[in-house]
Amino acid sequence: MDERARSCLLSSRSKLEQDIKASYIMDHMVSDGVLNADEEEKVKACTTRKEKAVALLNLILKKDNYAYISFYNALLHEGYGDLASMLQQDLPLISPAAEKSFLDGGTPFVQTILCEGGVPQRPVVFVCRPELINRIREELYKLENGFGWVVVFGMAGFGKSVLTAEAVRDEQLIKTCFPGGVHWLSVGQLDKAGLLVKMQSLCYRLDQDSQSSQRPPVTIEEARDRLRFLMVRKYPRSLLILDDIWDGGVLKAFDIQCRVLFSTRDRSVSDSVSGKKYEVSVADGLEDDKALEVLALFVNKKVSALPVQARSIVHECKGSPLVVSLIGALLREFPDRWQYYLRQLQNKQFKRIRKSSSYDYDALDQAMSVSIDVLREDRKEYYKDLSVLEKDVKVPAKVLSVLWDLEPEEAEDILQEFVNKSLLFRDCNKRPYQYYLHDLQLDFLTEQNRYRLKDLHSKMVRLYQNHHKKGHSTVADEECMYWFRYLAYHMAHGNLHEELYSLMFSLDWVKAKAQMMGPASLINDYVEYKDILDEEVCIKL
Repeated sequence: MDERARSCLLSSRSKLEQDIKASYIMDHMVSDGVLNADEEEKVKACTTRKEKAVALLNLILKKDNYAYISFYNALLHEGYGDLASMLQQDLPLISPAAEKSFLDGGTPFVQTILCEGGVPQRPVVFVCRPELINRIREELYKLENGFGWVVVFGMAGFGKSVLTAEAVRDEQLIKTCFPGGVHWLSVGQLDKAGLLVKMQSLCYRLDQDSQSSQRPPVTIEEARDRLRFLMVRKYPRSLLILDDIWDGGVLKAFDIQCRVLFSTRDRSVSDSVSGKKYEVSVADGLEDDKALEVLALFVNKKVSALPVQARSIVHECKGSPLVVSLIGALLREFPDRWQYYLRQLQNKQFKRIRKSSSYDYDALDQAMSVSIDVLREDRKEYYKDLSVLEKDVKVPAKVLSVLWDLEPEEAEDILQEFVNKSLLFRDCNKRPYQYYLHDLQLDFLTEQNRYRLKDLHSKMVRLYQNHHKKGHSTVADEECMYWFRYLAYHMAHGNLHEELYSLMFSLDWVKAKAQMMGPASLINDYVEYKDILDEEVCIKL
C-alpha cells in the first residue's frame, strides 16, 4: 500500500473502528479476492463489533493498494458514504507503472512490509549483485512449505547484510513464501542480558497491537516461548531475519520452529539448532567494474571520468564492499585525495581508512580484528602465524602442522575452525584440502605482525629443519612441493642468509629440486636471491 493511502487509513482509523460492521464489509472483500477464508474467520472470531473492526483494519494495513480500493468500494456498497468520502481523496492509482519499482527497490507493498519488519533500506550508494541475491532467494523459496534455516555466511565487509536485505525486497517471494511478513533483528555479540533485551524488543514489536498488555518476558526461556507462540498464532509463514550471529547459544534462543534467515561469519553456529538448513556462501567480492561504479556514485561522476588512480584503488580493495565504501565516503568529502588514499591502501595503513558508512564498522582494522578477538588465545597465536604465508599461495595442512608443531589432524581441526569463522578459505578441488587467506586478511595480519615477521619466518625454517632431520622429502605430494617452492623464500625473509647459502649450494637440494620442479624453478631461485648469495660468497672468501 502506498504511503498516502496508508496514512489516510491510519488517520481515519478511529472513526472507522467506531462505525463499520466488519462482517458486511468482508463479504465484498472476499468476493474481490483481497481477503481469504482464514482471514475472514480470524476476524469473525473476535468478540465485539469494535474488535472485529480493529482486526479487519489490521489486515488491510498489511496489504496492497487493491485492498484499500476494495475496502473503499465495500464502504460505498454498504451505505457508509461518509466514511468512504474520508478515503476518496487518497485512492491509489493501480497501473503497471505505479506498481513496479520504487527508488529504494520493490513495490509499495514490499516497501510497507519491509518497513514494518524493520528491514534496513538500501545504502545511499548501492550496486546490485544479482548472482548472490538470486542465490539467497533460491534458498528462501525452499522455506515455502515448512520451517527451516537459510545461512548466509562470509568474511567481514563482504556485504552479507546488504545482500540479505536486498534478497527479501521482492514481492513474489513475500507473497508466495512469507505472507505473514518479514521481521529483521540486528543481533551482534551479546551476553545473556543483552540477548534477553533483544528478545523482549522483538516480542514487543510483534505483539504491540494486542488488546491485552502483557508484562515483558523475564527469562530467555520465557521469551523463546512467547516468540514461538507469536510466530505460530499471529505470524504464520513469516520470515525472521537475524543479522550478524556470532554464537550458537544465541542462535539456539531463536530455535522456535519458524522460518529463519541469519547472517554470520561463523558457519558452524548453525550446528546448534535443529531443522533443515540451506547455505549461501558470500565468498566473492565486488568485481572491478562494480567497485568502480561504487566509487563513481560516491563522487557523482561517470566511471569514464574517474582519475587513473581509481582502478589501482579498486585493485587494492580486493573486492571488499566495505573497503570500497569507506574509500568512496572519504573521497566524497575530499575529492582530490585519490593518490593519498591509494598510498594508504598500498602501505596497509588500515587505521587511517576510517569513515562512517552504511556498514557496521567505520574502519577496516576494526572489522577485521573483531573476528580474531573472539578466538581462544592459543587460536589467535596460530592464526597470527599465518602472516608468514605468501600471497595467493594455497597450503596443505601438513605444512601448517610443521609451523604449529602439531599433528596434521590437530592442524586440520584448527584450520576448519578458521574456515568456519570465515577467517580462512579452503580449496576443496584437491585432496588433501589446501588453505589460503584472502588478500585483505593477509594484508591485515602482515600489518599487525610486521615487527615479528622475520622471527616467524625463522621459526618456520627451524621447525622444518627439525621435522626433516633425515633430509628433504622427495615424495611428490603437496607438502613436499611447498617446501621446494618456498623454503628459500622463508630463509631469505627470516634473514637466515647462511642457511640459504648452504641450501642453494647443496648438491642434494639442487638435484632433488631439479627433478621435482625442473631447472627453471631452480634458476629462478638463484636469480631471486642473487644479492644474498653473492654477499655470503664474499664473507666466506
